[in-house]
Amino acid sequence: MANRPLGRVASEIAHILLGKDKATFEPHLVMGDYVIVINAAEVILTGNKMNDKKYYRHTGYPGGIRERSFEQQMQRDPARVIEKAVERMIPRGPLGRQAMRNLHIFAGPNHPHEAQNPESIDIKTLNKKNIIRN
Repeated sequence: MANRPLGRVASEIAHILLGKDKATFEPHLVMGDYVIVINAAEVILTGNKMNDKKYYRHTGYPGGIRERSFEQQMQRDPARVIEKAVERMIPRGPLGRQAMRNLHIFAGPNHPHEAQNPESIDIKTLNKKNIIRN
């Protein structure tokens, strides 16, 4: 996921998780594949979103809203950034929760799923806009 825009990566992941890339797609079933994301720490944002984007959470107490900037969240847990982006692109409810169980995100290049022989998909080759030019 190095040097790939967050939204483009998340939309491709959501597409694969739901199985929309298959000829046998059924909207009421999760027919997608398991997705393993590596190098989550290297995802980027375009424009001024690096400074403006905020992540909110609530402690459960009155007045307990807390916010983090994109940079703070990337330092704390870069996998959570991609997880939230994908989660917000799939349907809410039992179908979405089932699809999210098939997503595994890792900040670095190593993952423990080598025994399953995962296929590599290069997001860059799917669309010419999927890479940022300097």
